Amino acid sequence: MENNSFEQMNSMYFDVLREIGNIGAGNAATAISNMLNLKIDMSVPQVELMPVERITTAIGAEDEVIVGIMLGVEMDIDGSMMFLLDMKSAHHLVNRLMMRDLSYDKDFDEMDLSALKEIGNIIASSYLSALAGLTNMTISPTVPFVTVDMAAAILSVPAVMFGMMGDNALLIKTEIGDEESISGYFILMPEEDSFKKILTSLGISLQ
Repeated sequence: MENNSFEQMNSMYFDVLREIGNIGAGNAATAISNMLNLKIDMSVPQVELMPVERITTAIGAEDEVIVGIMLGVEMDIDGSMMFLLDMKSAHHLVNRLMMRDLSYDKDFDEMDLSALKEIGNIIASSYLSALAGLTNMTISPTVPFVTVDMAAAILSVPAVMFGMMGDNALLIKTEIGDEESISGYFILMPEEDSFKKILTSLGISLQ
């Protein structure tokens, strides 16, 4: 994809990205609300299309320990995606799911990591469902992989992988929560051909 294609993204396309973010975050909030049997509110997500090389610095300090849940994307489009949570948000979700005291903040064990995988899978599927609905495509996530590490370490691998797939990544930041705000970042990186398929299905062409 040529560099000027990125620069020529028009307002219509960004409106579509925001709509994907809105619908995806709404779906995710509903899914988590049902899972945890809680009333959950959602903030309007922030959406940005950015060069892949900016991913590692886009979400904050590189030395901050975060949770990264990574999945592949397949069917009508191919690519990868990640859902990132700060540790406070991750502990809150897991504690809710495991029905523990919300102040519990010990290191995650295997059961906790399994719970995070399930949470990540539900959230990722919510965003992919939004994208599929707007594009009229069949899009499915693969089995998720979860890791807990510094942001720079977690994001360095997908940054390399994404760099092989295309030039740009879609970054959606949203906050969902009950009395405790849950901050998360959703990153979608389709392969170049799949990126073009998405644009075409939305009636948008890059000159």
